[in-house]
Order: sequence, then C-alpha cells, then structure tokens
Amino acid sequence: MKAYGPEKIHNIGLFGHGGSGKTSLLEALLHTAHATARLGRVEDGTTISDYDPDEQKRRMSVNLAVAPLEWKDNKYTLIDVPGFADYASEIAATMRVIDGAVIVVDAAAGIEVGTEMVWHAAREANVPCLIFVNKQDREHANFQRVVQEAQAILDPAVIPMQLPIGAEKSFKGIVSLRKHRAWLIDGKHDGSYVDTDVPAELEADFATYRDALIDKIAVTTDDLIEKYLEGGADALNADELKQGLRAGIAMHTIVPVFVGSATAMAGLAQLLDGIVDSFPSTARKTEPATDLLTGKERILKPERGEPLACLVFKTLADAYVGKISYVRVYSGELRSNSSIYNSRTRKDERIGQLYSVRGKEQTPVNIVGPGDICAITKLTETISGDTLCDHDRPLQLRGIAYPKPAFTGTIKPHSKHDLDKLGTALHRVMEEDPALQMSRDAVSGETLLAGLGESHLQTIADRMKRKFDVAVDIDVPHVPYRESLRTKAEALYRHKKQTGGAGQFAEVALRVEPLPPDPNREDPLEFVWAIVGGVISKGFLPAVEKGVREAMHEGVISGNPVMDVRVTVFDGKEHPVDSKEVAFKSAGMHAFRDAAAHAQPAVLEPIYRLTINVPEQYTGDVMSDLSTRRGRIIGVESEGKRATVTAHAPLAEVQRYATDLRSITQGRGHFAMEFDHYEDVPPHIAEEIRQQAQERHVATA
Repeated sequence: MKAYGPEKIHNIGLFGHGGSGKTSLLEALLHTAHATARLGRVEDGTTISDYDPDEQKRRMSVNLAVAPLEWKDNKYTLIDVPGFADYASEIAATMRVIDGAVIVVDAAAGIEVGTEMVWHAAREANVPCLIFVNKQDREHANFQRVVQEAQAILDPAVIPMQLPIGAEKSFKGIVSLRKHRAWLIDGKHDGSYVDTDVPAELEADFATYRDALIDKIAVTTDDLIEKYLEGGADALNADELKQGLRAGIAMHTIVPVFVGSATAMAGLAQLLDGIVDSFPSTARKTEPATDLLTGKERILKPERGEPLACLVFKTLADAYVGKISYVRVYSGELRSNSSIYNSRTRKDERIGQLYSVRGKEQTPVNIVGPGDICAITKLTETISGDTLCDHDRPLQLRGIAYPKPAFTGTIKPHSKHDLDKLGTALHRVMEEDPALQMSRDAVSGETLLAGLGESHLQTIADRMKRKFDVAVDIDVPHVPYRESLRTKAEALYRHKKQTGGAGQFAEVALRVEPLPPDPNREDPLEFVWAIVGGVISKGFLPAVEKGVREAMHEGVISGNPVMDVRVTVFDGKEHPVDSKEVAFKSAGMHAFRDAAAHAQPAVLEPIYRLTINVPEQYTGDVMSDLSTRRGRIIGVESEGKRATVTAHAPLAEVQRYATDLRSITQGRGHFAMEFDHYEDVPPHIAEEIRQQAQERHVATA
C-alpha cells in the first residue's frame, strides 16, 4: 500500500450490537476494494478481523481489529469493534482515534442494546456518525421501521440517504436520494451493480424522502438555506449538497442512513463513497496537547513538520511477537529504528520496525505520517493511553476515558504451578485491557480482579489459560466487613510463663474507646502511651502496640478487623529479669481482646454509592429492586429519555449487580459504584456473620 497524506486518510470505526454484521461488513468492504482475494465468513472462522482463537470459538469479536484498504485514491483504516458491553473498553479506545463511526444495524432486529450503547459513546466522544442498515435481504427486514426506531430512540437527526429496492428475498437494489440514481445488485453477488434510473414504483417514496433530506442539508449553512428558499431543492447542485451534508454530520444535525447487505455484497461501494462524502479526512482535524516544558496547551496540526505526537490506543500480548502497541500519529512523523519519549514514564523507548496491520497480518513500513495508524512491537514500558513524542519536545495528548469496573471477582488458581505464573499472566492481560483493575484484600489475602461484568472476567480467565497456561476460577470475593466499638471499656491482663529457665512476665492495663468515623483517617488505631512513673519501660511500647494491632486485625466477634478505635495504655508491671518483648506483645493482645469484648463490639458492612443510568421506563423497576437489596434512594434525575438513579446499597447485596441490572433493563442500563462508608449490619445478618466466623475458626483449629 502506498503512502498517503492526511488529506487522503480516513480512520473509521465499525460499531453495532453483537450479531449486527460488523465483521461481515468489514470483510465485504475489504473484498469490494480488492484488498482481499476471498470473502471470509464468521461462521467458518476465516475473517480478517476475528483471528483470535477466543473470537473463532465464540463466533464474535472480543478485540478491536485494524484493517486498511484503498478506495478511489483514499486510504480507509477500518476498525472492527466488539459490540457487547463487556468489551466497552475497546469502544472507548476506538472512539478516541477515529474520524467517524459507522453504526451497523440489523434490518430485522432494529435498534438494539448495543446500538444505543455505541450511539451514546459516540456522542460523548463527539464523533460524527452514519448508520448502515445491514441484512436488508434477511427475513423480516424492514428499513422504514428501523429508520423510525432510530429517530425515536437515538436522534431525530437520523435521515435516509438511500432507499432499498425491495426487502428480504426480493431485495434487489438501492436508490440514492442525493444522486437521484438506482443501483441494482448484479447477479454474481461480487459487489458489482447496474446503474439505472429510479424505479417508477418508488417515485412517490423517493420524492418524500428526498425532500426531507434536502430540508436537513439546506439548513446547515446560511448560504444554502438562502439559495434553497429562493429556488427550491433543484437550486442546490451536487457539490453544495455534499458540502451541506458534511457540515450537518459534523454538527450532529444530520445522521445519514445507508442500506445494503454485507453477505449479498450489496451497497458496499456506495457506503465507501458515502464515508468520504460524510466524514472529513484527518487533515481537517487539529489535536490539543500539553507542552510538558511550559505546561501550556498547544494545538497540533496534522502535518509532518509539526512535533511528533502519537497515542497508543491498544496493546496486545502476542505469544510469539511479544507486546504489540497500536498507535495513531496525530502530528509529525514516526520512523522505524528510532528512539521516542514516553511522556507518562518520562523515559525513552527504542523502536525497531514499524508495521501496517490488517488483522493479524503485519507489513513492515519505514515512516508513518500524521493521521495514520500503525503497530509497534516490543515496547517495554508503554501501555494503552500513553503519549509517544520526541525527547526534546515532550507533549501529552488527552488519554482514553475507559469505563469503570462494574464487577469484582476473586482469582483462584488451580494449582501451585498456576499460582507461580499468576502475577505475570495478570500483568499481561491488564496491558491488553485497561478496563481491568487488580487489587488484594488485606484481610482475606484474596487476589481481586475488577472488570465490566462476569462474562468479561470469564473471557479473561479463558485467555490466561490459552495464552499463558494459567488455570484460574473466578468467584465472588469475600465482603470486607469491619468491626467497631460502641463504648469505653478497660481491661488488665497479666502474661506469666515459667518453663524452668528464664520466664516471661508482662502486665498491661489499657482502655479502649471508639473514634468518630473519618474517611480521611489512614490508621484505624490511635495508640496512646499514658504510662507514668516508669511502671513499664518505654522500650516495650512497640511490643504492646504490635500486640494490640494483631488483636484488632483478627477482630472480636466476626474475624474482621476493628476500625476507628483509641487505645490508651495507662498502667502495668514489668519484671527486671523475665519481662521481654514477646511477653508484652501477648499481654497487649489479650488486654485489647478483653476490653473490646466489653465495649459493645458491632459488625459493620461496606456501603457503596451506585449511580445507575437507565431508560426512563425502567426507573420504577430499578428502584423497586434496590429496595429488596436494602438500598436507599438518594435521588433521581431525568435527562431526555433516560434517568439517573443514585443510591446507597450494601456491597453484599450488589456484588453481581452488573448482571442483574442487564436483566432488569434488557441490557439498556449501566452503572458505576464506589465505596462510600461503613454502617452497622442488621442484627440477623450480624449473627450469620458471627456463626460463619466460628465455623471457620473450628475448621482451621
């Protein structure tokens, strides 16, 4: 493939609900542009973009895939993006680097959950969109119904650019409203077509839809609307219609709808033409960046003479090649066998060979200019979202806003062999998917992995087994309960041990009292040494404190740590020969336990703040469900056709809320949750927790 300037480069994402035909559309577009010699099939696992074994097994995309093609002296870099919510990080990464989005809709299924998800993601990212109604030859296909649904659910700006000639088995061509032509499907189904006049039976519909389209195009600029009002639709020539169309799409006042069938190779050349007419090339886009030397913002132009600025938007861990980083160049030139600077790590990275990628196929290239996308292998410390630039002109591009995790699971390796390799495997999969977050429960010792849903984490577990031979199970983690004290109490404990030789002696008197909750308190213990008269040497202070902390960690009634407590050591005794640190540690531990047991200990549970966004019709169901989970509604706000419910709920009741919310809202709801505070557990649940703690203690005794 020859080198193209930014004025000829178009980076386009293919989005849609799972099963709408994005991957098949990519195959058909590549074949139409003669970028491939054969047409791959999802069912056979032979497509360019679904080359990963996970994708071939599931017959669905789980990673974004890049595939460039050449069309009428333009370069299109198409990115096939997974359509399910569990892979929303791929959607976020793609939205950051594209110039336009093609949203693929099934002509029979209409506007689905995934359609709405990518639509809102595109709007948040300010990415212009067009809709391609696919599978017009499928049974129950209904183009008019899809358009009406899109206008009602997505945006009234949705407007057809084309009309289908027939539907289902009778689908035989497409009519262009803007160009006033019809294209009939060639019988060979190889992407070719016959250019002809608009069929007489469609003239009435054609006139109605064309008038609506011209109305929307005309109001995009003052010049066009003035000319339109004076001379009507026929007063606007082809170039003016193209100019108005592109302006309307950029302003989101026009969302054009194209139609066809990927498997029947229909409407593909017209879609490729429509992409050029609809979306600006990368040459029209400037990019803000922070100059790290001055701290000021700088606007970068997509020109070779500008300083180098690239964004890493995807990282893959390949078993043979190693780490592969997908990069978009925003300004300057990226060269093979050179050195670049990572503005996050403040370190230089060595680049070997650059590659143009099409699926898993890699073609070496020497120079990548502004607007283009390429792959770099074996970068050591670079991850997705990093900016790569020149060492002497460090810049920081805006990163990628990845979705927040919605489900946390505990990782349980099958064997010691798996445990030994677990850390490396987790590090590699987290490089691939920045939506993952790893942590460790300080009490249970469990390794926790947070992701976008249970199926998301299960996919990660499958990938760890296939790529790194690490077998793990994903389970619901232990709820991090805590204990607190309600009143003051005192206790004295004497530790005395004589075994024939030197003995052990220590006596500690201490007072415990609760502290008011403080979210900014880093240490759960306020330790006060109030010994006077030297009855206990200050050298034993660390030992007593250590004993108290160990007792706090084990808890009093449930085996969970005690929090927000002041411990004051005010009296005691020591022996000139037998007093040792180990004795005072034991005395401090037992004295705390005795005092805490008389200070009305209580079990606390973590309360999380949930922000739930759903279509308005599901608001009542969501609020009702939260009440069954001991949740408290804080507020409800409406915005357009959606509502945001804010609530507090115990973690124990919402650990699987990602799955449950999808069930309640048919997949149309999403939420974020974050820790807020601790509260007392209801008595009947506290008793269950106490009994479980006793059973664990007996089992491990």
